Amino acid sequence: MNFVQENNHVLYLWSGAVGSEIEKEVNEIKSIPKVQVNVENVDRLQLAEYGNSQFDVILAQVSTSNTTLVTLLVKLLKPKGKVVFRDDSAASVEQARSNLLLAGFINIVASDNNVYVGEKPDYEVGSKSKLSFANKSKVAAVWKLDDDEEEERIDDEELLDEEDKAKPSAESLRVCGTTGKRKACKDCSCGLAEELDAEAKGKAVIDTTAKSSCGSCYLGDAFRCATCPYLGMPAFKPGEKIQLSDTQMQADI
Repeated sequence: MNFVQENNHVLYLWSGAVGSEIEKEVNEIKSIPKVQVNVENVDRLQLAEYGNSQFDVILAQVSTSNTTLVTLLVKLLKPKGKVVFRDDSAASVEQARSNLLLAGFINIVASDNNVYVGEKPDYEVGSKSKLSFANKSKVAAVWKLDDDEEEERIDDEELLDEEDKAKPSAESLRVCGTTGKRKACKDCSCGLAEELDAEAKGKAVIDTTAKSSCGSCYLGDAFRCATCPYLGMPAFKPGEKIQLSDTQMQADI
């Protein structure tokens, strides 16, 4: 029983019938100075009777495949406490280790004679702690330049010339609705072809914006005159070039 030390609180957990071997082991534990021992049958073990984090060591002659019991033993142990399983029914060392890991034990060691030792982490089950994901002082230090070193710096204003700073005109920003570029399509009807042709010849750009003589044409058919040339066309903003969809360019019949 080299797992039990002086002043430990020990739970001896057994299953099946009581034998002379169990009595011998319990007496051996009690011979250690200032050790308190509780002997309990696995079928009568209840968490409410003992409470959480009560034992320093648990000696359990039970199967590691009993997940409910193994999880309960984690709660009964104090942080950094140890449980020693004597599991003669373990299918394999790997399976026994997996059962203990899933229950929450760490530093699992498998010994001869189907003995497995697991340790509870150094914190209580369900405990929580606030995490700090960034240290502002360290983050700022990463981007801080060393004043003692000469760094070559570029003035961002030198990267732009006068042409880059010039504000583009509204005409230069208008593109063809079909090509998506400032290039007229084959059957251009929006006036872009005329504008590009005038620009190429060095002439003034043709004004193709829609203008209303009565001041109501742009509001829609409900406000247009009977002889309005924009009848049947969608409403538009004053001065806006009218864009017709493909369906509006086709006859109803």
